[in-house]
Amino acid sequence: MATQEERVRRNELLRESLTLYEQEECEVACAKYLMDFEGIRDEQAARMESAGMLDDRRRPRLMRERHVAYLMKGLGGLGGSYVALDASRPWLCYWILHGMDLLDALPEEKIDDCVATLAKCRSPTGGYGGGPQQLAHCAPTYAASLAIAVLGTRRAYESVDRKGLYAFLLSMKDPSGGFRMHDDGEVDVRGTYTALAVAALFNVLTPELAEGAAAYALRCQTYEGGFGGEPGVEAHGGYVFCALAALVILNATDAVDLDALERWLARRQTRVEGGFQGRTNKLVDGCYSFWQGGTLALVAHVRRGHTRSDEAPPGLVWRPGGRAPPPAPPPPADDLDLDLDLDLDGCRGPTLGDERALQRYILLCAQVYPEGGLRDKPGKNRDYYHTCYCLSGLAASQRLYGDDASTVVYGDPGNLLHETHPVFNVRVDKVARAAAFFAGLPHTHAELTSA
Repeated sequence: MATQEERVRRNELLRESLTLYEQEECEVACAKYLMDFEGIRDEQAARMESAGMLDDRRRPRLMRERHVAYLMKGLGGLGGSYVALDASRPWLCYWILHGMDLLDALPEEKIDDCVATLAKCRSPTGGYGGGPQQLAHCAPTYAASLAIAVLGTRRAYESVDRKGLYAFLLSMKDPSGGFRMHDDGEVDVRGTYTALAVAALFNVLTPELAEGAAAYALRCQTYEGGFGGEPGVEAHGGYVFCALAALVILNATDAVDLDALERWLARRQTRVEGGFQGRTNKLVDGCYSFWQGGTLALVAHVRRGHTRSDEAPPGLVWRPGGRAPPPAPPPPADDLDLDLDLDLDGCRGPTLGDERALQRYILLCAQVYPEGGLRDKPGKNRDYYHTCYCLSGLAASQRLYGDDASTVVYGDPGNLLHETHPVFNVRVDKVARAAAFFAGLPHTHAELTSA
Protein backbone atom coordinates (compact mmCIF):
# COMPACT_ATOMS: atom_id res chain seq x y z
CA MET A 1 0.00 0.00 0.00
CA ALA A 2 1.40 3.43 -0.97
CA THR A 3 2.72 5.63 1.82
CA GLN A 4 1.55 9.20 2.34
CA GLU A 5 4.84 10.44 0.90
CA GLU A 6 4.43 8.28 -2.19
CA ARG A 7 0.87 9.49 -2.70
CA VAL A 8 1.97 13.13 -2.43
CA ARG A 9 4.80 12.56 -4.93
CA ARG A 10 2.44 10.79 -7.34
CA ASN A 11 0.01 13.71 -7.19
CA GLU A 12 2.87 16.13 -7.90
CA LEU A 13 3.89 14.12 -10.94
CA LEU A 14 0.31 14.13 -12.18
CA ARG A 15 0.27 17.91 -12.00
CA GLU A 16 3.60 18.22 -13.79
CA SER A 17 4.28 17.07 -17.33
CA LEU A 18 6.42 17.96 -20.30
CA THR A 19 3.25 19.22 -22.01
CA LEU A 20 2.61 21.70 -19.21
CA TYR A 21 6.22 22.88 -19.17
CA GLU A 22 6.20 23.45 -22.93
CA GLN A 23 2.90 25.30 -22.69
CA GLU A 24 4.26 27.58 -19.97
CA GLU A 25 7.39 28.29 -22.02
CA CYS A 26 5.25 29.06 -25.09
CA GLU A 27 3.05 31.45 -23.13
CA VAL A 28 6.08 33.26 -21.71
CA ALA A 29 7.66 33.54 -25.17
CA CYS A 30 4.46 34.90 -26.73
CA ALA A 31 3.76 37.28 -23.85
CA LYS A 32 6.97 39.14 -24.71
CA TYR A 33 5.46 40.03 -28.09
CA LEU A 34 1.89 40.68 -26.97
CA MET A 35 2.74 44.12 -25.66
CA ASP A 36 1.10 47.51 -25.56
CA PHE A 37 3.17 49.74 -27.83
CA GLU A 38 1.97 52.98 -26.29
CA GLY A 39 4.73 52.91 -23.70
CA ILE A 40 7.76 52.00 -25.83
CA ARG A 41 10.60 54.45 -26.45
CA ASP A 42 10.23 56.89 -29.33
CA GLU A 43 13.35 55.62 -31.11
CA GLN A 44 12.08 52.02 -30.94
CA ALA A 45 8.68 53.10 -32.23
CA ALA A 46 10.38 54.96 -35.08
CA ARG A 47 12.29 51.83 -36.10
CA MET A 48 9.13 49.74 -36.04
CA GLU A 49 7.24 52.34 -38.04
CA SER A 50 10.05 52.38 -40.59
CA ALA A 51 9.83 48.60 -40.97
CA GLY A 52 6.05 48.82 -41.30
CA MET A 53 5.31 46.99 -38.04
CA LEU A 54 3.52 49.97 -36.46
CA ASP A 55 1.53 52.85 -37.91
CA ASP A 56 1.88 56.47 -36.84
CA ARG A 57 -0.56 55.84 -33.97
CA ARG A 58 1.52 52.87 -32.77
CA ARG A 59 -1.07 50.33 -33.87
CA PRO A 60 0.20 46.96 -35.18
CA ARG A 61 0.52 46.80 -38.96
CA LEU A 62 0.73 43.98 -41.43
CA MET A 63 4.20 44.36 -43.00
CA ARG A 64 2.88 43.99 -46.53
CA GLU A 65 5.98 45.14 -48.39
CA ARG A 66 8.28 42.85 -46.37
CA HIS A 67 5.99 39.86 -46.86
CA VAL A 68 5.66 40.50 -50.59
CA ALA A 69 9.45 40.72 -50.93
CA TYR A 70 9.88 37.42 -49.06
CA LEU A 71 7.26 35.65 -51.18
CA MET A 72 8.61 37.10 -54.41
CA LYS A 73 12.06 35.80 -53.55
CA GLY A 74 10.59 32.29 -53.39
CA LEU A 75 9.19 32.57 -56.91
CA GLY A 76 12.65 33.48 -58.18
CA GLY A 77 14.22 30.22 -57.01
CA LEU A 78 14.84 28.27 -53.82
CA GLY A 79 18.07 27.29 -52.10
CA GLY A 80 19.42 23.85 -51.35
CA SER A 81 17.68 23.71 -47.99
CA TYR A 82 14.38 23.22 -49.84
CA VAL A 83 15.43 19.89 -51.39
CA ALA A 84 13.23 18.14 -48.81
CA LEU A 85 10.24 19.80 -50.50
CA ASP A 86 11.05 18.48 -53.97
CA ALA A 87 7.79 16.52 -53.88
CA SER A 88 5.84 19.66 -52.90
CA ARG A 89 6.40 21.94 -55.87
CA PRO A 90 2.68 22.60 -56.52
CA TRP A 91 2.33 23.38 -52.82
CA LEU A 92 5.14 25.91 -52.94
CA CYS A 93 3.48 27.53 -55.96
CA TYR A 94 0.14 27.73 -54.16
CA TRP A 95 1.50 28.95 -50.81
CA ILE A 96 3.47 31.73 -52.46
CA LEU A 97 0.89 32.75 -55.07
CA HIS A 98 -2.06 32.75 -52.70
CA GLY A 99 -0.13 34.76 -50.11
CA MET A 100 0.75 37.35 -52.72
CA ASP A 101 -2.82 37.39 -54.04
CA LEU A 102 -4.24 38.11 -50.58
CA LEU A 103 -1.76 40.99 -50.38
CA ASP A 104 -2.91 42.19 -53.83
CA ALA A 105 0.58 41.68 -55.20
CA LEU A 106 0.25 38.76 -57.63
CA PRO A 107 3.12 39.28 -60.14
CA GLU A 108 1.57 39.35 -63.61
CA GLU A 109 4.95 38.76 -65.26
CA LYS A 110 5.33 35.41 -63.47
CA ILE A 111 1.92 33.93 -64.31
CA ASP A 112 2.89 32.13 -67.52
CA ASP A 113 6.01 30.68 -65.87
CA CYS A 114 3.88 29.36 -63.03
CA VAL A 115 1.40 27.78 -65.45
CA ALA A 116 4.29 26.06 -67.25
CA THR A 117 5.75 24.79 -63.97
CA LEU A 118 2.42 23.32 -62.88
CA ALA A 119 1.91 21.71 -66.29
CA LYS A 120 5.23 19.86 -65.85
CA CYS A 121 3.85 18.32 -62.65
CA ARG A 122 0.82 16.89 -64.44
CA SER A 123 0.83 13.10 -64.48
CA PRO A 124 -0.11 10.92 -67.47
CA THR A 125 -2.71 9.34 -65.15
CA GLY A 126 -4.57 12.65 -64.95
CA GLY A 127 -3.71 14.14 -61.57
CA TYR A 128 -0.67 16.11 -60.47
CA GLY A 129 2.45 14.85 -58.77
CA GLY A 130 4.71 16.67 -56.37
CA GLY A 131 7.10 17.39 -59.23
CA PRO A 132 7.83 16.34 -62.85
CA GLN A 133 7.43 12.59 -63.42
CA GLN A 134 6.26 11.99 -59.85
CA LEU A 135 3.33 9.86 -58.75
CA ALA A 136 -0.09 11.50 -59.04
CA HIS A 137 -1.36 12.33 -55.56
CA CYS A 138 -4.48 14.08 -54.29
CA ALA A 139 -2.53 16.60 -52.18
CA PRO A 140 -0.39 18.15 -54.96
CA THR A 141 -3.37 17.82 -57.32
CA TYR A 142 -5.34 19.98 -54.89
CA ALA A 143 -2.44 22.44 -54.51
CA ALA A 144 -1.95 22.71 -58.28
CA SER A 145 -5.69 23.26 -58.78
CA LEU A 146 -5.81 26.04 -56.21
CA ALA A 147 -2.73 27.65 -57.74
CA ILE A 148 -4.40 27.58 -61.16
CA ALA A 149 -7.47 29.25 -59.66
CA VAL A 150 -5.25 31.91 -58.07
CA LEU A 151 -3.54 32.60 -61.41
CA GLY A 152 -6.99 33.01 -62.92
CA THR A 153 -6.09 33.29 -66.62
CA ARG A 154 -7.54 31.47 -69.61
CA ARG A 155 -4.17 29.86 -70.24
CA ALA A 156 -4.10 28.58 -66.67
CA TYR A 157 -7.63 27.18 -66.93
CA GLU A 158 -6.95 25.57 -70.31
CA SER A 159 -3.90 23.79 -68.91
CA VAL A 160 -6.28 21.52 -66.96
CA ASP A 161 -6.99 18.10 -68.49
CA ARG A 162 -10.48 17.77 -67.04
CA LYS A 163 -11.18 14.29 -68.42
CA GLY A 164 -7.84 13.01 -67.21
CA LEU A 165 -8.37 14.69 -63.87
CA TYR A 166 -11.82 13.13 -63.51
CA ALA A 167 -10.42 9.67 -64.33
CA PHE A 168 -7.73 10.11 -61.68
CA LEU A 169 -10.23 11.21 -59.03
CA LEU A 170 -12.51 8.28 -59.85
CA SER A 171 -9.55 5.91 -59.50
CA MET A 172 -8.89 7.28 -56.01
CA LYS A 173 -12.44 6.53 -54.82
CA ASP A 174 -12.68 3.82 -52.16
CA PRO A 175 -15.66 1.53 -51.46
CA SER A 176 -15.93 3.20 -48.02
CA GLY A 177 -17.02 6.42 -49.74
CA GLY A 178 -13.74 8.17 -48.98
CA PHE A 179 -10.83 8.80 -51.32
CA ARG A 180 -7.27 7.55 -51.36
CA MET A 181 -4.42 10.05 -51.43
CA HIS A 182 -2.62 8.10 -54.16
CA ASP A 183 -2.57 4.69 -55.80
CA ASP A 184 -2.62 2.08 -53.00
CA GLY A 185 -2.41 4.91 -50.47
CA GLU A 186 -4.28 5.79 -47.29
CA VAL A 187 -7.98 6.59 -47.27
CA ASP A 188 -8.86 9.59 -45.12
CA VAL A 189 -10.95 12.72 -44.95
CA ARG A 190 -8.03 14.76 -46.31
CA GLY A 191 -8.06 12.75 -49.53
CA THR A 192 -11.84 13.04 -49.60
CA TYR A 193 -11.86 16.82 -49.25
CA THR A 194 -9.05 17.45 -51.71
CA ALA A 195 -10.69 15.27 -54.35
CA LEU A 196 -14.09 16.93 -53.90
CA ALA A 197 -12.61 20.45 -53.83
CA VAL A 198 -10.74 19.88 -57.08
CA ALA A 199 -13.84 18.38 -58.69
CA ALA A 200 -16.04 21.27 -57.53
CA LEU A 201 -13.57 23.90 -58.66
CA PHE A 202 -13.30 22.51 -62.20
CA ASN A 203 -16.97 21.42 -62.53
CA VAL A 204 -16.36 17.66 -62.66
CA LEU A 205 -18.17 16.82 -59.40
CA THR A 206 -20.67 14.20 -60.55
CA PRO A 207 -23.07 12.15 -58.40
CA GLU A 208 -20.95 9.12 -59.28
CA LEU A 209 -17.87 10.79 -57.80
CA ALA A 210 -19.72 12.12 -54.75
CA GLU A 211 -21.51 8.87 -53.88
CA GLY A 212 -20.87 7.86 -50.27
CA ALA A 213 -18.44 10.71 -49.56
CA ALA A 214 -20.78 12.61 -47.22
CA ALA A 215 -21.51 9.52 -45.14
CA TYR A 216 -17.77 8.82 -44.88
CA ALA A 217 -16.97 12.36 -43.71
CA LEU A 218 -19.80 12.26 -41.15
CA ARG A 219 -18.42 9.04 -39.67
CA CYS A 220 -15.21 10.95 -38.89
CA GLN A 221 -16.86 13.21 -36.29
CA THR A 222 -15.61 12.21 -32.85
CA TYR A 223 -17.08 12.24 -29.35
CA GLU A 224 -15.14 15.50 -28.80
CA GLY A 225 -17.07 17.23 -31.57
CA GLY A 226 -14.22 17.65 -34.00
CA PHE A 227 -13.33 15.37 -36.88
CA GLY A 228 -10.50 12.88 -37.16
CA GLY A 229 -8.63 11.86 -40.27
CA GLU A 230 -10.66 8.68 -40.47
CA PRO A 231 -13.45 7.13 -38.39
CA GLY A 232 -12.43 6.40 -34.82
CA VAL A 233 -9.32 8.56 -34.46
CA GLU A 234 -8.56 11.78 -32.55
CA ALA A 235 -10.00 15.09 -33.75
CA HIS A 236 -7.47 17.38 -35.43
CA GLY A 237 -7.78 20.89 -36.81
CA GLY A 238 -6.66 20.08 -40.34
CA TYR A 239 -9.08 17.17 -40.63
CA VAL A 240 -11.89 19.19 -39.03
CA PHE A 241 -11.54 21.73 -41.81
CA CYS A 242 -11.35 19.02 -44.50
CA ALA A 243 -14.43 17.19 -43.21
CA LEU A 244 -16.66 20.24 -42.83
CA ALA A 245 -15.51 21.80 -46.11
CA ALA A 246 -16.25 18.52 -47.91
CA LEU A 247 -19.72 18.42 -46.37
CA VAL A 248 -20.34 22.05 -47.33
CA ILE A 249 -19.36 21.26 -50.93
CA LEU A 250 -21.84 18.38 -50.91
CA ASN A 251 -24.59 20.40 -49.18
CA ALA A 252 -24.65 17.61 -46.59
CA THR A 253 -24.11 19.36 -43.24
CA ASP A 254 -27.55 18.59 -41.79
CA ALA A 255 -26.29 15.58 -39.81
CA VAL A 256 -23.27 17.35 -38.27
CA ASP A 257 -23.42 17.82 -34.49
CA LEU A 258 -22.71 21.55 -34.72
CA ASP A 259 -22.96 22.21 -31.01
CA ALA A 260 -20.24 19.70 -30.24
CA LEU A 261 -18.12 20.99 -33.13
CA GLU A 262 -18.45 24.57 -31.94
CA ARG A 263 -17.42 23.62 -28.41
CA TRP A 264 -14.38 21.79 -29.74
CA LEU A 265 -13.37 24.75 -31.92
CA ALA A 266 -13.86 27.29 -29.12
CA ARG A 267 -11.57 25.27 -26.86
CA ARG A 268 -8.77 25.26 -29.41
CA GLN A 269 -8.18 29.02 -29.14
CA THR A 270 -5.42 29.48 -26.58
CA ARG A 271 -6.11 31.67 -23.57
CA VAL A 272 -2.86 33.67 -23.37
CA GLU A 273 -1.59 33.65 -26.94
CA GLY A 274 -4.91 34.12 -28.76
CA GLY A 275 -3.99 31.81 -31.65
CA PHE A 276 -5.22 28.27 -32.24
CA GLN A 277 -3.82 24.88 -31.36
CA GLY A 278 -4.37 21.94 -33.68
CA ARG A 279 -5.71 19.51 -31.09
CA THR A 280 -6.15 19.05 -27.40
CA ASN A 281 -3.08 19.77 -25.21
CA LYS A 282 -0.92 21.00 -28.09
CA LEU A 283 0.88 24.32 -28.52
CA VAL A 284 -0.41 27.27 -30.51
CA ASP A 285 0.61 27.24 -34.18
CA GLY A 286 0.10 30.03 -36.72
CA CYS A 287 -1.10 27.70 -39.49
CA TYR A 288 -4.19 26.80 -37.46
CA SER A 289 -5.22 30.42 -37.78
CA PHE A 290 -6.78 29.15 -40.99
CA TRP A 291 -7.43 25.46 -40.37
CA GLN A 292 -9.44 26.34 -37.25
CA GLY A 293 -10.32 29.95 -38.16
CA GLY A 294 -11.51 28.95 -41.62
CA THR A 295 -13.65 26.26 -40.05
CA LEU A 296 -15.32 28.95 -37.94
CA ALA A 297 -16.29 30.69 -41.18
CA LEU A 298 -17.70 27.41 -42.51
CA VAL A 299 -19.71 26.94 -39.32
CA ALA A 300 -21.08 30.46 -39.79
CA HIS A 301 -22.17 29.44 -43.29
CA VAL A 302 -23.90 26.33 -41.99
CA ARG A 303 -25.66 28.39 -39.33
CA ARG A 304 -26.66 31.04 -41.85
CA GLY A 305 -30.05 32.47 -41.07
CA HIS A 306 -30.54 30.07 -38.18
CA THR A 307 -28.81 31.73 -35.25
CA ARG A 308 -31.22 30.47 -32.56
CA SER A 309 -31.75 26.85 -31.62
CA ASP A 310 -35.54 27.05 -32.07
CA GLU A 311 -34.98 28.08 -35.70
CA ALA A 312 -32.86 25.06 -36.60
CA PRO A 313 -33.77 23.39 -39.89
CA PRO A 314 -35.09 19.80 -39.67
CA GLY A 315 -32.43 17.20 -38.92
CA LEU A 316 -29.78 19.63 -37.72
CA VAL A 317 -28.36 18.77 -34.31
CA TRP A 318 -28.24 21.74 -31.93
CA ARG A 319 -28.51 20.28 -28.46
CA PRO A 320 -25.31 19.33 -26.58
CA GLY A 321 -24.99 15.58 -26.69
CA GLY A 322 -27.66 15.25 -29.34
CA ARG A 323 -27.40 12.26 -31.63
CA ALA A 324 -27.11 12.95 -35.32
CA PRO A 325 -29.71 11.31 -37.55
CA PRO A 326 -28.58 8.75 -40.16
CA PRO A 327 -26.96 10.34 -43.23
CA ALA A 328 -29.42 11.32 -45.92
CA PRO A 329 -29.17 9.40 -49.22
CA PRO A 330 -27.21 11.13 -51.98
CA PRO A 331 -29.25 13.53 -54.14
CA PRO A 332 -30.40 12.41 -57.58
CA ALA A 333 -28.20 13.21 -60.55
CA ASP A 334 -30.12 16.33 -61.51
CA ASP A 335 -30.05 17.76 -57.96
CA LEU A 336 -26.34 18.01 -57.15
CA ASP A 337 -26.25 21.74 -56.45
CA LEU A 338 -22.92 23.33 -55.55
CA ASP A 339 -23.19 26.49 -53.46
CA LEU A 340 -19.84 28.00 -54.42
CA ASP A 341 -20.98 31.55 -53.67
CA LEU A 342 -21.40 30.88 -49.92
CA ASP A 343 -23.62 33.92 -49.37
CA LEU A 344 -23.16 34.60 -45.66
CA ASP A 345 -25.40 37.66 -45.45
CA GLY A 346 -27.87 37.38 -42.60
CA CYS A 347 -25.65 35.09 -40.56
CA ARG A 348 -25.40 36.62 -37.11
CA GLY A 349 -25.11 35.60 -33.50
CA PRO A 350 -22.32 35.37 -30.92
CA THR A 351 -18.95 34.51 -32.40
CA LEU A 352 -17.29 31.31 -31.24
CA GLY A 353 -13.79 32.72 -31.23
CA ASP A 354 -12.09 35.99 -30.47
CA GLU A 355 -11.17 37.37 -33.89
CA ARG A 356 -9.19 40.27 -32.45
CA ALA A 357 -7.11 38.00 -30.23
CA LEU A 358 -6.34 35.78 -33.23
CA GLN A 359 -5.34 38.73 -35.40
CA ARG A 360 -3.22 40.06 -32.54
CA TYR A 361 -1.37 36.75 -32.38
CA ILE A 362 -0.76 36.75 -36.14
CA LEU A 363 0.44 40.35 -36.25
CA LEU A 364 2.59 40.31 -33.10
CA CYS A 365 3.76 36.72 -32.68
CA ALA A 366 3.69 35.26 -36.19
CA GLN A 367 5.09 38.19 -38.19
CA VAL A 368 8.88 38.04 -38.45
CA TYR A 369 10.22 41.49 -37.64
CA PRO A 370 11.90 43.15 -39.45
CA GLU A 371 12.63 40.67 -42.27
CA GLY A 372 9.05 39.76 -43.22
CA GLY A 373 7.36 36.42 -43.69
CA LEU A 374 5.28 34.65 -41.05
CA ARG A 375 5.97 31.71 -38.75
CA ASP A 376 4.44 29.12 -36.46
CA LYS A 377 5.29 30.93 -33.20
CA PRO A 378 8.12 32.93 -31.61
CA GLY A 379 11.35 30.96 -31.76
CA LYS A 380 10.47 29.33 -35.09
CA ASN A 381 11.71 30.34 -38.54
CA ARG A 382 9.52 31.88 -41.24
CA ASP A 383 8.46 29.66 -44.12
CA TYR A 384 6.10 29.80 -47.08
CA TYR A 385 3.58 27.39 -45.58
CA HIS A 386 3.04 29.43 -42.43
CA THR A 387 3.14 32.69 -44.36
CA CYS A 388 0.27 31.42 -46.53
CA TYR A 389 -1.90 30.09 -43.75
CA CYS A 390 -1.27 32.91 -41.28
CA LEU A 391 -2.37 35.38 -43.96
CA SER A 392 -5.31 33.13 -44.82
CA GLY A 393 -6.36 32.96 -41.17
CA LEU A 394 -6.05 36.72 -40.90
CA ALA A 395 -8.29 37.16 -43.95
CA ALA A 396 -10.84 34.62 -42.69
CA SER A 397 -11.06 36.22 -39.25
CA GLN A 398 -11.57 39.69 -40.70
CA ARG A 399 -14.75 38.68 -42.55
CA LEU A 400 -16.00 35.74 -40.56
CA TYR A 401 -19.53 36.27 -41.85
CA GLY A 402 -18.55 37.18 -45.38
CA ASP A 403 -19.81 40.76 -45.56
CA ASP A 404 -18.37 44.23 -45.03
CA ALA A 405 -20.84 45.10 -42.26
CA SER A 406 -19.29 42.54 -39.88
CA THR A 407 -15.66 43.23 -40.78
CA VAL A 408 -13.27 43.06 -37.81
CA VAL A 409 -9.76 44.49 -38.22
CA TYR A 410 -7.26 44.58 -35.38
CA GLY A 411 -4.63 47.33 -35.45
CA ASP A 412 -4.17 49.56 -38.49
CA PRO A 413 -7.24 49.60 -40.82
CA GLY A 414 -4.85 48.90 -43.71
CA ASN A 415 -4.42 45.37 -42.35
CA LEU A 416 -7.64 44.35 -44.13
CA LEU A 417 -6.90 41.66 -46.72
CA HIS A 418 -8.88 40.38 -49.68
CA GLU A 419 -11.64 37.98 -48.74
CA THR A 420 -10.68 34.32 -49.01
CA HIS A 421 -13.25 31.65 -49.85
CA PRO A 422 -13.57 29.45 -46.74
CA VAL A 423 -14.04 26.21 -48.71
CA PHE A 424 -11.10 26.56 -51.13
CA ASN A 425 -8.89 29.19 -49.48
CA VAL A 426 -8.61 31.13 -52.72
CA ARG A 427 -9.83 34.71 -53.11
CA VAL A 428 -13.61 34.80 -53.49
CA ASP A 429 -13.42 36.68 -56.80
CA LYS A 430 -10.99 34.08 -58.19
CA VAL A 431 -13.35 31.23 -57.25
CA ALA A 432 -16.19 33.05 -59.00
CA ARG A 433 -14.04 33.58 -62.08
CA ALA A 434 -13.09 29.90 -62.27
CA ALA A 435 -16.70 28.81 -61.72
CA ALA A 436 -17.84 31.03 -64.58
CA PHE A 437 -15.19 29.63 -66.93
CA PHE A 438 -15.83 25.95 -66.23
CA ALA A 439 -19.63 26.22 -65.90
CA GLY A 440 -20.34 25.72 -69.60
CA LEU A 441 -17.98 22.77 -70.14
CA PRO A 442 -19.03 19.09 -70.20
CA HIS A 443 -19.65 17.94 -66.64
CA THR A 444 -21.66 14.70 -66.60
CA HIS A 445 -20.12 11.30 -65.95
CA ALA A 446 -20.95 10.15 -69.48
CA GLU A 447 -19.36 13.24 -71.05
CA LEU A 448 -16.23 13.08 -68.89
CA THR A 449 -15.65 9.36 -69.54
CA SER A 450 -16.32 9.40 -73.29
CA ALA A 451 -13.41 8.76 -75.60
